[in-house]
Amino acid sequence: MIEVAPDELKRAVEVQHGGTATLVQSVPVHEKFEGRTVWNGTVHIFDLKDSPSGAKRAYAWSYEREDGRRRFFAVLHSGPIDSPVKAVRAAIVAEARAGK
Repeated sequence: MIEVAPDELKRAVEVQHGGTATLVQSVPVHEKFEGRTVWNGTVHIFDLKDSPSGAKRAYAWSYEREDGRRRFFAVLHSGPIDSPVKAVRAAIVAEARAGK
């Protein structure tokens, strides 16, 4: 899997959620469902300052789609989403519901 620079993910967080993002840590996440890998890559954890949402943290990652374009994710730390793994799970569920 080709990873993008943390600066690109920082921009994605700031564009999607406002405020200023500061990289805290990068962690590997390998998510499986029914024994199959559904996502495997690095999630970047950002502290978030002055976001209109009031969130203090965000999780960001990306992947290259089949058409060669890159899909960026920036998920806020909120409610049940309190870790990189839960952020990835929430994004997978949201995409499945949207039929993507």
